[in-house]
Amino acid sequence: MIRRLRIPAPEDFTAPSHSPQVTARLGLWLGVAFGLCFATGVLSHYIQHPPGWFTWPTRPVSLYRITQGVHVLSGVAAIPLLLAKLWSVYPRLFVRPPVRQPIRLSAHALERISVLVLVCAAFFELVTGLFNVAQSYPWGFFFPTAHYAVAWLVAGAILLHVAVKLPIARAALSTPLRRRRAVPGADDPNSSERRAFLRTSAGVAGIAVLATAGVTVPWLRRVSPLAWRSASGPQGVPINRTAAAARITVPPDWRLEIVWPGGRETLSLAELVALPHRTAELPIACVEGWSVSANWTGVPVVELLRWAGAPTGRPVRITSLETDGLYAASTLPAAHARDPLTLLALRINGEQLSPDHGYPCRLIAPSRPGVLQTKWVARLEVLR
Repeated sequence: MIRRLRIPAPEDFTAPSHSPQVTARLGLWLGVAFGLCFATGVLSHYIQHPPGWFTWPTRPVSLYRITQGVHVLSGVAAIPLLLAKLWSVYPRLFVRPPVRQPIRLSAHALERISVLVLVCAAFFELVTGLFNVAQSYPWGFFFPTAHYAVAWLVAGAILLHVAVKLPIARAALSTPLRRRRAVPGADDPNSSERRAFLRTSAGVAGIAVLATAGVTVPWLRRVSPLAWRSASGPQGVPINRTAAAARITVPPDWRLEIVWPGGRETLSLAELVALPHRTAELPIACVEGWSVSANWTGVPVVELLRWAGAPTGRPVRITSLETDGLYAASTLPAAHARDPLTLLALRINGEQLSPDHGYPCRLIAPSRPGVLQTKWVARLEVLR
């Protein structure tokens, strides 16, 4: 038997959870979540790939931890909100177009195409983002590039959708959820169902955030069962890449090389250990959203450059013993290079760095993504 596609009936549009008041409020909440996610995601991209005009401050030291935590958690909140929003509008998505009115038919087709692009791009961002926090990449494309590009597609599609639906949304938002009947003292029974659906949607989004927020908010770790990172890991701090995975072999005659225009200096590990040290509590904050603070002890980069006789106040290229990793080298902006809390760390939480944490020394700087906190450092190059 062949079944015909059911065309939405008029009562589908009057169901409490499908009302414009519900849809508009869910759309507003979802817009806030996507807006936060987009803004913080663009910031993270610029920090890792800074254009010439972009600068990122070193204070507060947990600034990147906060912005990237907001990025991931707003994405988590957006998942149930997007599903609720789609549920609230799905009968309208299958309304038969006005085939006998070419102008309205064209407008209808363009609207449906824009909605399709928006929904597909939004799901792509949220699903691939979830795979990223799990460090699972079952696809052939490079996640950061694709995620960044599609984020702009989502932003454009949202702006277009808002422009098209603004009159309807404005009217729906100005209409109270509780509407009274003509009979004095009698409430519209649908108003309680509308409020219940919105409360449930907001509650599920809140639970999802609470269940995962422990990845970046330390005091929530005990109540975040779905947090994908914690304080567990070598020396109490998680890692993304082990020394074995990076194929690191520290030569017995390892020496740190410091180069600058017109000069060069090297020093052994014993000489590096003998220099004046500083201890600072700084977070490792990774792009996947997790972050953990630790006490790091090492030589401030600015003091190391002064000891070598190199110029300070310039960007510094940090190169690792790793040879084939995407982040085997990073560039410290001038502001971070001269910050006294930017350390070439030798110890973590009072212990010598383990190989997985970057032995013999690693970079740790305030307000920087974890992928730029280069491990197994072999060379510092002062740039012009």
